Amino acid sequence: MDQTLQVDVAIMGAGPVGGTLACRLAQAGLQVAVIDRAPLPPMENPAFDGRAYAISAPMRGLLEQAGVWQNLPDPTCPIMDIRVSDGRVGRPPSRLFLHFDSREAGSGPFGWMVEARSLRRALNAHLHAAANLHVFAPATTTVTRSADVAEVRIAGGPTVRAGVLIGAEGRQSPLREAAGIPVLRVPYGQTGIVCAIAHEKPHNNVALEHFLPGGPFAVLPMPASPDAVAGGVPHVSAIVWSDRAGVAERVVALDDARFGREISRRMGDYLGAVRPIGRRWAYPLSAMVVERYIDTRLALAGDAAHGIHPIAGQGLNLGFRDAIALADLLIAAAAAGQDLGSADLLQRYQALRRPDNLAMLAATDGLDRLFSSDRRILRLARDSGIAAVHRVPALKRFFMRSAMGQHAAGAV
Repeated sequence: MDQTLQVDVAIMGAGPVGGTLACRLAQAGLQVAVIDRAPLPPMENPAFDGRAYAISAPMRGLLEQAGVWQNLPDPTCPIMDIRVSDGRVGRPPSRLFLHFDSREAGSGPFGWMVEARSLRRALNAHLHAAANLHVFAPATTTVTRSADVAEVRIAGGPTVRAGVLIGAEGRQSPLREAAGIPVLRVPYGQTGIVCAIAHEKPHNNVALEHFLPGGPFAVLPMPASPDAVAGGVPHVSAIVWSDRAGVAERVVALDDARFGREISRRMGDYLGAVRPIGRRWAYPLSAMVVERYIDTRLALAGDAAHGIHPIAGQGLNLGFRDAIALADLLIAAAAAGQDLGSADLLQRYQALRRPDNLAMLAATDGLDRLFSSDRRILRLARDSGIAAVHRVPALKRFFMRSAMGQHAAGAV
């Protein structure tokens, strides 16, 4: 006879979005099951691998409420300034630029850089330690959903029965596919390169977004990783670099010396001599629009529900906003004794999140198309726009609040 585990919420996917949502709900007293096809410990790469997340201020609040932020094993790095510039490879940036200083906004840092492995280790530890939380990973599952209940049958384990099922499995979500939810994918013909560099001069907590014809090139301040310090490279930054697919494939295959020179050609010498450290990661870039976020006793979150260009570094933050909306709705419904998988609650979730996510998709898509062009008239238009924002205090404050994620706080 199969064992049955009754929970309030079952979450498929133990990544940053699904795992954080599970911890947040459990902290609020809900019974939660989190299920993943992959084992969790291998995600805790013990060596520095160059990957990091930019966490905006409201999303830090979510991680704190989930009990994760305060248990990060490695230091974080605040982003105090953001500099936006336009240029061409191997040439100095345009003299027209935009500089955001978080101290002018008076609300603390724009965000924090967190090593991917640090967040993973904190999540894994809390997932296994939190009361009310049941973890099944790796797990092979069979899912059924009806008007009354969602069931996840775990091979060799229990049948998990839940009032609502959250799909947080990433862009290739099996739950979304099984629900027959249509998806529109928009390829960009670009590849994203993610890595880290050691550099001669301190970054002073300044993030650079440098627009080039092949795609945006971002330099993000990182903390002095214990691994980096031990290796004699206390100044570290993360690189998020988008370029045309063919160019990116050739560049990522170069040896360290030539790869470092290509980085220097794009970012200039403001950090002194640079050299790559850790691993390099390459991803094809595309946008993804999902027709709906919900189905019978199912809600999609994070990359299962939407995908955007990394030009603003907001992909994970959008997923965390989904988690905030779901947590607020589910915790309130549980406190009122309401059905957590009701059609009304799921419709409210979709109404909260889909417009915000579509707006961010449109903004990042438009920015990439505007800035990933070397046409003279477009270069003049965007440089003039950058200069105008820099000169108009009200516009500048609006963009600073957006960079901090403050516009999202009122949305959920």
